[in-house]
Amino acid sequence: MAGPLYGPQVLDHYLHPRNVGSFDAADPCVGTALVGSPELGQILKLQIRLNGATIEAACFRAFGSGEAIAAGSLATQWLQGRDLDQAMAIDSQDIVQALDLAPDKLHCALLAQDAIRAAVADYATKQTSNFTDEHHS
Repeated sequence: MAGPLYGPQVLDHYLHPRNVGSFDAADPCVGTALVGSPELGQILKLQIRLNGATIEAACFRAFGSGEAIAAGSLATQWLQGRDLDQAMAIDSQDIVQALDLAPDKLHCALLAQDAIRAAVADYATKQTSNFTDEHHS
């Protein structure tokens, strides 16, 4: 029985995933996202670390298909050097096109898009609570 047929971009990111790892989720400069569902067999943990207003690093861990791993890997590459508004502008269709995903794998690109938005939201929440804590002490 043959395995799934991956396109060249998916295969490259699947066999050589970029930025696999994790940051300290308690760090106020880190935004963390955990999206997907074990029931569906796709989970993506994505983290961003900011230096000022710029995402200086991003990393991920994925459980799921080759396409989900590739989408997480690609997202980390795209996030580095961007600000939060630019990160939020990354759309699932951009990921679909870059990886040449089949229509039945659109959910992998959506998973990456959801992870980016959740990581940015987590970071923003930490900044708001830090600001509030600093001004009420």
